[in-house]
Amino acid sequence: MVTAIASAAAILFIGLAISRSVAAGPEAVPLPQATEYLPSISDLMIATIQPRHERIWRAEQDGNWDFAAYEFGNLKGAFNRIGHAHPIEHEISFPDMIATVTGPPFKELDGAIHAKDGAAFAKAYSDLTDACNSCHQALNHGVVEITVPSRTSESDLKNSSAPRN
Repeated sequence: MVTAIASAAAILFIGLAISRSVAAGPEAVPLPQATEYLPSISDLMIATIQPRHERIWRAEQDGNWDFAAYEFGNLKGAFNRIGHAHPIEHEISFPDMIATVTGPPFKELDGAIHAKDGAAFAKAYSDLTDACNSCHQALNHGVVEITVPSRTSESDLKNSSAPRN
């Protein structure tokens, strides 16, 4: 009985939808388009950059260089997408600012990850963190200070297991 009522209701709903579209005809007023949502730079930094920054560090701490390389690639891609989404910030080319600030530390970090060199990684990671903070200062967001994570921070991502093939 419940199934029959649900089926009848579905048929009635479809019938009403079709009749409205036919009755509306060509002079129907189109529905307004949904506005595009563009997350702010802050939203994107918190949602995409900050977690990857932390995951790269955690992966190195766990000796998982493959995951560090994976997240490093994601971090570079995320910065690229933010620059594409927000091409101008404070009347400055945001992609150019990102490239200038991240270029040298990214090169160092990439080399350290590929060499699996913990000491070089620590320096490059610290340099990247400092570069992030210098950008925050330049954009008058000095209240946002990024630090090297500590082992006491928790993540729901398990990245210390062996890679699965």
